[in-house]
This record gives sequence, C-alpha cells and structure tokens, in this order.
Amino acid sequence: MDYIRFGSTGLKVSPLAFGMAFREQSDQAKALKTVEAAIDRGINFLDCANTYGPTNDRSLGPGRSEQILAKAIKGKRDSLVITSKVEESVDSGPNDLGLSRYHILREVENTLSRLGTDHIDIYLAHHSDPSTSIEETVSAFDRLIQDGKIRYYGFCNFKAWQVATALWAADRRGFEQAVCFQAPYNLIDRKLENEVFGLVRDQRLAVMAYSPLAVGLLAGVYSPDEPPPKDRLWGSKWRHRFEGQLDGRPGRILITIREIAAELGKTPAQVSLAWVLSRDEISVAVVGCDDVEQVDENLGALDCHLSGDQLDRLNRL
Repeated sequence: MDYIRFGSTGLKVSPLAFGMAFREQSDQAKALKTVEAAIDRGINFLDCANTYGPTNDRSLGPGRSEQILAKAIKGKRDSLVITSKVEESVDSGPNDLGLSRYHILREVENTLSRLGTDHIDIYLAHHSDPSTSIEETVSAFDRLIQDGKIRYYGFCNFKAWQVATALWAADRRGFEQAVCFQAPYNLIDRKLENEVFGLVRDQRLAVMAYSPLAVGLLAGVYSPDEPPPKDRLWGSKWRHRFEGQLDGRPGRILITIREIAAELGKTPAQVSLAWVLSRDEISVAVVGCDDVEQVDENLGALDCHLSGDQLDRLNRL
C-alpha cells in the first residue's frame, strides 16, 4: 500500500478508506470479517458514524458499526486512522440530534466508549444543522481537540458556502480549523466540481469521496436494459427507486466504463474508482465493502492506470 498525505496535515492514510455503512450486509460476523480483511490488506483508514450499522433494526440502538469496529481494531489501534460522525438522530429526544455543543460533547463520549479508545482521529459533522450557529459547532470541535479526544475534524455533506463560513468562523475566533470535507462524488454525480473543488484547492482541504461507485450503480452489477438482481441493494431494498437510474447519461457512462474495463482487463468497479482517484482534488475514496471479495476487487483499482484518452472519454460524458 502506498499511503498518501491527508490534505494539509502530516497524516498518512491509504487512498481507499473502508466505509462502515454496510448497506448490503446484515450479518455482523461477516461485517467484522470484512473489516479485518481490509486492515490486513493495508487499508489503515476506517470511516464510521454513530448511526451506521449492518442491520435496519433501529431497536438495537445507535453505534452498531462502532461496536464492530471496536472488535476489529483491538491490538491495532495505534496503526489506524478512525473517523466517526455526529449530527444524525440517535433517539427521539429534543437534544438527540444536531450540532449543538451539548449533543457533540455527549455523543463523542458515547462513540469513544463503543470504540473502546480514548480518541477519534477525525470527527465529522455528518450534516449541517441550521438550528445551531456554526460558531457553537466549531468551538465544540476545538474543545475536543484541546482535550485530546479528537485529533482533527471536518464536514460531511455541507455546501461549499457552509464550509467556507465554518472556516471563517474558526479563524475569526482562533479555533482549530477543519482539515477535510466528505461528500458523494462519482462519474454520475459530479456536483463537487461546481464550487467545492475551488474551495478545497484554495483552503488545502482533504476530500473524502464517498459513494464513488454511485451506491453500486457503476460496479458492473446493473444494466440500463435489465431489471436489477433481486439479491442486490437496488433489486431489493431500493427496487422502487431503480427505474430510470441508468437512463440517458448514466447508462452511457456505464457502457463506456465497461468498454474501458475490457481494454484494461479490469472490472467496471475498478475503472470507476480509478477515475475518482485520478482527480487531483480527491484525497481518498470511501468504499463501502460488504464482503471480503469486494475489498479485494476495490483494491484492484489502485493499480488501474487510465490513459489520457480513456480519462478524456470518461470526462466528456
């Protein structure tokens, strides 16, 4: 594994981060085996959240993926970079969601307890919270850094102007600055190029691109002219949402990906990931692997070298 520098920090991470959402894995034992395989193969970056979990059973409470991650990192904690997130609802109370100081400081303790560690390497605001001032949010993150409970912080799913406002607020108050931004980015969804790319270049923020395969649509499993396999996400839980997803431009993108994959002897997933990682603004692609086979396939993207012509064909789409 060739590790890369994470934005403007001195932190070194694998270019693929292991995403702990487990959208298609409900077996916790298999989920644990998959995380352990990723670590054994050199992935040192593990992206979690306090609401992720390999089951839809909310009665089990928050932090299901954090509990699995705690088992996977035993004896390896000091060689790994771990994220978690805060903002989403963890219960039905009025303070059980959001980015208030109250909620952030409470939830970081819950996450640390579930992970069985004394610090989180990167703590992310999962979504924006219009009910809380950004000054209150960044002051809470700054406090956590001063207390040694987190090393860095960043923002996930914010708009460019919201990230800029947060950076300005932290600078004005003398607080520690955010170091990264996480958002979806793939060949179908390229909205980050409109405003975010200019911001992150200027502010030297690391970018964690999640959903680099468009939640599996670009993995080669689905086709524009065929119904989705019933044992996959878009053919089971999201079947009602599949119609039209690969019509028009997305379908043409998938056809081109398959053509290039055949030229290179690679899979569509590997070509799609290689394209995301080819973008100068992207530091890390967050891959949501639900089994060991997907870990190995995604790692194959790291030696998938797209030619200038192949990149042009994809970019034009």
